[in-house]
Amino acid sequence: MNSHGGGLAPVLATRCRRVDVDQHVTFMIHRAVGFAPTLEGMHLFFDLDGTLTDSSPGIIRCINHALGELGLEEVADDRLLGMIGAPLTTIFEAVLGSSDVNVLDRAVAAYRTRFNDVGIFENALFPGISEALDVFQKSGHDLQIVTAKPAVSARRVIDHFGVARFFDQVHGPGLGDRSCDKAALVAAALRVAGNQKNQAVMIGDRAEDVRAGRANEIWAVGVAWGYGSRRELAAAGPAYLAENVAALVQWVNDASAGRPTLFPAPSAATTA
Repeated sequence: MNSHGGGLAPVLATRCRRVDVDQHVTFMIHRAVGFAPTLEGMHLFFDLDGTLTDSSPGIIRCINHALGELGLEEVADDRLLGMIGAPLTTIFEAVLGSSDVNVLDRAVAAYRTRFNDVGIFENALFPGISEALDVFQKSGHDLQIVTAKPAVSARRVIDHFGVARFFDQVHGPGLGDRSCDKAALVAAALRVAGNQKNQAVMIGDRAEDVRAGRANEIWAVGVAWGYGSRRELAAAGPAYLAENVAALVQWVNDASAGRPTLFPAPSAATTA
């Protein structure tokens, strides 16, 4: 970071008191971009749920809808929140305490009955995400989505929020898939990027995202505003942990200029 960085905190502290959350994030993003020119375009692979969108309201309601359809009691929101980002089958295995394929298929089918019409839109972009995606694209970076959500659903989400134009590809499992190998999805995105590992970054809010990036020998950046705890992310060993969207923009800007900031990840003892 250049010499401007030392004076940013008091400026932001003053500004934050006068603007709402969205304006605050946009302000920080534009300040971050101004630090250095982009020298080389990068390939940015984004997780969806918990990274670009806060999909928790719809997902939680649809899981509990499915449990109700099976004649079971609802599960507390805070328990389900920590499961978001995993494949549906994995979530229902944990909630139901069963690996019976027929039971899991019934649960997933009941979930999708509500999700496809209602739950998918009980969702919102995190503040500053749209602005950040615009900055990344205008800076010459290529963007793809790598998600455990079925690819067809992911495309509906980005279409709904008007951000599909930023992404070259969406990688996710098929509707009928019972599992999701995120490392394999990252590998698919990397092939689209011409296997340029030194210019590729996996960005996500869960340990699975970090591990998938590392498995493919590319940068793995964790984001602290999603559903994974700092302890979880730290244990996975990210190259960087972005506390907010502006910090992510700054990191990408620095990395594209050949000088990524590699802060040590918080220790495994760090609390959520």
